[in-house]
Amino acid sequence: MTKPSPLKVSVIIKALNEESKIAVAISSALAAVKQVGGEVILSDSYSTDRTIEIAREYPITIVQLKNPNERRCGIGPQLGYQVATGDFIYILDGDMELDPDFLPAALTAMEQQPQLAGVAGLIEEQSEASYQFRGRKRRKSERIAGTPQWLDMGGLYRRSALHEVGYFSDRNLHAYEEMDLGLRLTHAGWTLQRLPVRSVLHYGYETGNWSLLTKRWKSRYLDGAGELLRAALGKPYLRDVAISQKHLFIGLAIWAGLIIGVLLLPAIPWLLTTTVVVTIGLIAIRAQRIGSLTDALFGQVVWQVTSLAMLRGLLNKPVDPHMPIEQNTLALGAEQHTLDE
Repeated sequence: MTKPSPLKVSVIIKALNEESKIAVAISSALAAVKQVGGEVILSDSYSTDRTIEIAREYPITIVQLKNPNERRCGIGPQLGYQVATGDFIYILDGDMELDPDFLPAALTAMEQQPQLAGVAGLIEEQSEASYQFRGRKRRKSERIAGTPQWLDMGGLYRRSALHEVGYFSDRNLHAYEEMDLGLRLTHAGWTLQRLPVRSVLHYGYETGNWSLLTKRWKSRYLDGAGELLRAALGKPYLRDVAISQKHLFIGLAIWAGLIIGVLLLPAIPWLLTTTVVVTIGLIAIRAQRIGSLTDALFGQVVWQVTSLAMLRGLLNKPVDPHMPIEQNTLALGAEQHTLDE
């Protein structure tokens, strides 16, 4: 006779219009929790494609954002967290595939280190379609084991730690929700770890540079830096946030130099010249470092556009991140169990 095991892990899959990848994400999550005991929750930000239709074919819980105007990267994890019952919470993007061997390794680390709030693994980036994904592959920051201040690209978190810092992810953030969470945890005395084992394959998108940048401007994804700074005001980690966005402050300085330099060109011609020379220098340094002049030029465009979006994000009016998110429950999944007799 099969004996149900305690509910150990809730895997929350956050998604928006992921019909081409959601089946892989769900299947991998179900295979992963089967080993350790747990549940899979699809947290959907009001998809308009076949994401929900496909997800209904699996024994998972499906919750959907009630108001599509509230779409943010930060709202998906928190929406799923509202209904999650596991002692540990894993956040997975809808375009990822979870390695079935990661959760056992992560749980072992958690059990051995009581002050460990979150554990991630090594990310294998599959897409090179845009500057962003190529850059992520070059930096390899999610391919380095260690003890970072935050865990990008998903991770397993201890529920008791999340409860202590008030909420899982800040519903106001269009981006940087994992940085915000990591800084809240580490400044509360918890630690984080990236294990030297693979956690996910990330498939990303096949969208090109300009299309992706345009999409992120329109969706306000690029506002995330400003929203993160606003959320950190008065917090002990404000300095950490400011340092993480120093490139955007440089971008604002370049904008100021160009605009003021043009307006005051007859009086102080050196300002415009200096700004242009500095910008060219930054592009040259980046091109030498990454080995691509095209990506270096586009990277500078991204800096400048995102620096403006940061200002817009600072002005976005937040709501209390502790407030419940309005949702529709579309399906209740069966609890997944590990062994057995």
